[in-house]
Amino acid sequence: MKELKEWIKDILIAVIVAVIILQFIKPTFVRETSMLPTLQEYNFLFLSKQSYTFGEPRNGDIIVFHTHLKTQAGDEKMLIKRVIGLPGDTINIEDGIVSVNGEVLSEPYILEPYTAGYVSDLVVPEGDLFVMGDNRQNSIDSRDPDVGFVKIDDVYGKAVFRIYPFNEIGTLN
Repeated sequence: MKELKEWIKDILIAVIVAVIILQFIKPTFVRETSMLPTLQEYNFLFLSKQSYTFGEPRNGDIIVFHTHLKTQAGDEKMLIKRVIGLPGDTINIEDGIVSVNGEVLSEPYILEPYTAGYVSDLVVPEGDLFVMGDNRQNSIDSRDPDVGFVKIDDVYGKAVFRIYPFNEIGTLN
C-alpha cells in the first residue's frame, strides 16, 4: 500500500511539473516552407510563451502568431515568421532590397537574395510588428494585406529551440 501511495505521489508531481512547464514552453511543428532555409517543414520546436511578458520583441526574433487566415479545416491559422520591423520603424522594400529606418538589412538567413514586393516608407504602428518569412518568394507575411501588421498581443510565442531533426538540435536566432 505504501508503495502505491509513492507511485501516485510521483505521478502527481510529474503531472504538476508538466503543467507548469507547458505554461512557459509550447512544443510545436513547422508545417510550412516559408521559413526555409532556417526552418524546414516538420521541424519540431519549443516556443517560449512568456518571452514578451517580461521583454520586448527584437528584430530577428522568430515568432508564432495568430491570424485571421483559415486552414482547410476552417480553423484559425497560425504562422511562423521573422520580426523585421518593430513599433515606430520605417520599412522600405524596393528592387528586392529591404531597409529598416534607412539602413539596408543584412539578411544571411534568407533563401534567395531578393525580396519581392514594393513597400515605401511604411511605419509600423505602436503595438504591432512587421514580419516576413525567410523564404521570401513563398511566404504569406506582412507584405500581404491578408496578414499585414501583427499585433504583439497576437504573438503566441517566440521560437527558441529546435528539437528535431536531431542533427540540428539547438537554439534559434
